[in-house]
Amino acid sequence: MSTPQASSTIFIVDDDEAVRDSLRWLLEANGYRVRSFGGAEEFLNAYDPEQVGVLIADVRMPGMSGLELQEALIARQAPLPIVFITGHGDVPMAVSTMKKGAVDFLEKPFNETDLRTIVANMLEQANERVSQAQAQKNHQAVLSRLTAREQQVLERIVAGRLNKQIAGDLNISIKTVEAHRANIMEKLEVTTVADLMKIALTKAEGAA
Repeated sequence: MSTPQASSTIFIVDDDEAVRDSLRWLLEANGYRVRSFGGAEEFLNAYDPEQVGVLIADVRMPGMSGLELQEALIARQAPLPIVFITGHGDVPMAVSTMKKGAVDFLEKPFNETDLRTIVANMLEQANERVSQAQAQKNHQAVLSRLTAREQQVLERIVAGRLNKQIAGDLNISIKTVEAHRANIMEKLEVTTVADLMKIALTKAEGAA
């Protein structure tokens, strides 16, 4: 099990105060920083997407349910892994939510060992998601250095078009394409087409 990280927070969202307190005590006893909320709306109002953490949420709550909370976080593109706690074993619901990004379920009454293991694993996933999001931001910042025309040329280079074909596509001379190509390589600080492809493809994956 990985060591709890001071920069990470375990968020608990459950309308049952006894469940919130029980989870808090278990997690704090294992060195985790914990914040608890009595409802999904309260959590969303306080949540900072830059905060690395894990969300443990009840599936069935008054007002916004845990599943609706998941949808809201997906809409915000929040890199926050979720574990649902439920007293209602529902296999189809579990399959549906896990396809949308939830990584596990805890059924009440939950096992302390299972809880510790799941939280530790999910924190690793949380840190990985945040790292990927940061890498994507860095790539976008690099690509923003390109002019609109250079981006058009780059898209065609990635598509495997030759300089002559790119010139025809954009109605410019081959020398102009070569000049744009050289500028692109310089601005993106790469020396090979392979490195150029890596940056461009990372952008494409992020946009997918």
